Amino acid sequence: MNQPNILLIITDQQHADTIGALGQKHVSTPAIDELVHGGTSLTQSYCANPVCSPSRSSLFTSRTTSETGVWTNGHSIRPEFPTMGQHFRDAGYDTVFAGKWHVPACYPNSIEGFQVLSSGIGHQGTVSDPLVTDGCVNYLYKRDTSNPLLMVASYMQPHDICEWLRLNRMDPGELPYPELADELPPLPDNFSSIPEPLPEGIAKKHASLEPRHGNWSHRHFQYYIWSYLRHIEMVDAEVTRLLAALDATGDRDNTVVLFTSDHGEGMANHAMTRKGFLYDESVRVPLIVSGPGVQSGVVDRSSLASGLDVFPTLCDFAGIRAPSGAKGVSLRPALEGQTLDRAFVASECNNNEHQMIRTNRYKYIAYKDDPIEQLFDMQKDPGETRNLSVDDAAQQALEEHRRLLTEWIGGLDIAPDLPDECRWCFS
Repeated sequence: MNQPNILLIITDQQHADTIGALGQKHVSTPAIDELVHGGTSLTQSYCANPVCSPSRSSLFTSRTTSETGVWTNGHSIRPEFPTMGQHFRDAGYDTVFAGKWHVPACYPNSIEGFQVLSSGIGHQGTVSDPLVTDGCVNYLYKRDTSNPLLMVASYMQPHDICEWLRLNRMDPGELPYPELADELPPLPDNFSSIPEPLPEGIAKKHASLEPRHGNWSHRHFQYYIWSYLRHIEMVDAEVTRLLAALDATGDRDNTVVLFTSDHGEGMANHAMTRKGFLYDESVRVPLIVSGPGVQSGVVDRSSLASGLDVFPTLCDFAGIRAPSGAKGVSLRPALEGQTLDRAFVASECNNNEHQMIRTNRYKYIAYKDDPIEQLFDMQKDPGETRNLSVDDAAQQALEEHRRLLTEWIGGLDIAPDLPDECRWCFS
């Protein structure tokens, strides 16, 4: 069997609607667009947890963050769970990693199961991301091709928007660069939406973000969106260099490329910034796959995908078994034009105290120790502007999603050291 090479590209904090070829008119992303045109894009893809370390622990194990024990930043993956690097290495792959790991160290010099090509510098994408590409490119040109390759290129951008938010927390009252006035993107349709009733956890999140402290005007929100999209272009430039090396070495035709992000970014949806909540802007991420057997030029807007699926999907293309106990599924059927048999995907965040179930029609969010739930009809209300949890007509759907969440959590292998406050309970 001729096993394909695999290139996994991970960005940090990328909103799903930031790609030119998928409809974003205010950004230039030629490299990511190339992947869109040459592969299949799954637009209903959700990370397992919209926080850096927890999400990455799930990407590399196909286990939920309640299982990995990485309920927030700063924790290590349970040692009994094999990571992607260990699993592929044991199956005969050369496994290399460049960039941000963050489980728990951001840029370690060694990662179990991987040869580290470049550990990056600090926590700034402007400095570290070019080094990530350099490490990958140099390896591609010099590697021994005796074994198939799993390469992970893990970029920091557009996470540098966090530094931008720190520096621009206060609205100065005027546009810092007046010449940008005609280039500013419009505010999203759900910018002014506060879908009542509002759970306490979301109300606190709103109150903690920069726009509330800095008294942001609409113009400052637009400047923030414009700036964020420039960070997207920075990481696209690195992807350009990486794909060029893949072409130059002749490896492109036999390489499965999977592009995704660890979580999203508020981007002024619901007038929010950053991440760490379960609205789509924070939890929905890009997921694009190209390579042997994958349909090209397809935008799949119906198949539900999860960050938990990345590991099993790559195993499927490599012809190796997914790890025992994996909570994700292989997306290969959807990528080859078949129907993906799946009822829902799940996510969690805020120390696992917020839980989400996303079915084909609805999104349900429950909050620990809070009687207020959220239920959105994602077909009629993709902007999540109307909370149906208090509507009489939606009670059957609400009960069904409660049941799905109960069964999902009941089937998890909860980390033994998970603090009591991070363990879900049902009233």
